[in-house]
Amino acid sequence: MTGKRVALHMKYASLSFLSLQTASHVVATRYSRATNRDSPYLPSTVVALVEIFKMLITLSMLFAEKGYSFSTTLQTISCEVLKKPRETMKLSVPALLYVIQNSLLFVALSNLDSATYQVCYQLKILTTALLSVAMLHKRLRISQWFALILLTSGVVLVQLAKSEGAESAAKSKEGSVFIGLLTVVAASCLSGFSGVYFEKVLKGSNQSLWIRNVQLGGFSIVIAFASIYVKDGETVAANGFFQGYTYLTWLIILLGVLSGITVALVVKYADNILKGFATSISILISTLVSFYFLDDFEPSFGFFIGATLVIFATFLYGIEFGKK
Repeated sequence: MTGKRVALHMKYASLSFLSLQTASHVVATRYSRATNRDSPYLPSTVVALVEIFKMLITLSMLFAEKGYSFSTTLQTISCEVLKKPRETMKLSVPALLYVIQNSLLFVALSNLDSATYQVCYQLKILTTALLSVAMLHKRLRISQWFALILLTSGVVLVQLAKSEGAESAAKSKEGSVFIGLLTVVAASCLSGFSGVYFEKVLKGSNQSLWIRNVQLGGFSIVIAFASIYVKDGETVAANGFFQGYTYLTWLIILLGVLSGITVALVVKYADNILKGFATSISILISTLVSFYFLDDFEPSFGFFIGATLVIFATFLYGIEFGKK
């Protein structure tokens, strides 16, 4: 009974943590991009720091997996990463896509309120599902196909409401709604492909998850710093790597790093229905904060209907009918 209680507590703790972490990350990023336009931080440096901290956590977990032995850990990295270049190179593709995806999300949140962003970004469920069918040969239930239709309809309604709402467009200030919607759709597509590709690589070999994450993180760090050099090299040279950084910037980095831990907790202790519930709560939190505190969002009937469809579709996609 004690074990069941602990599992139950962990289930709902992971649910609460996922809801708050997702909403906080989106709202904090939106607030930082909307209020610090005169001396903004560079998103490329934030992406790079998140990847570095994720790598440190991954190495720590690998170290624990190898019995806290430095020699065994280094030997494993040498044998499984450095001496297997073909296997390691497979992770360069999702690493590149993850870096681009994370960079696009900063562009999206510079141009969209957090509520619209949260709803539209659920398109990643659609892209992940379709690519899972195409690349992993998964079979979807009829209810899941119906959920995907509802999801797409809901996102389209929200995008139309955002594009046509004169008051909402005015409140986006210097941001471009079209660019915001375009980048969030692109990020959703990249998220789906990178996630399915990574799953395919994991299932196609016997290497551990932490080794694969070391390979992924190594490429991500290199690509992230290459992006800084190409895109913001002159700016960094002139004003420094940490230009525009505030306590909020470091909070965004922390929340970005925690996202990986959150997903791991949810996968271990929760299920798809609870993940859908967490998504719904995070959308609700983002909507309320955008409306009452950030003052950059005016809800419309179209948004209400679209968001309701997306939330319902998220639940429906995770339900397995006929199972107890």
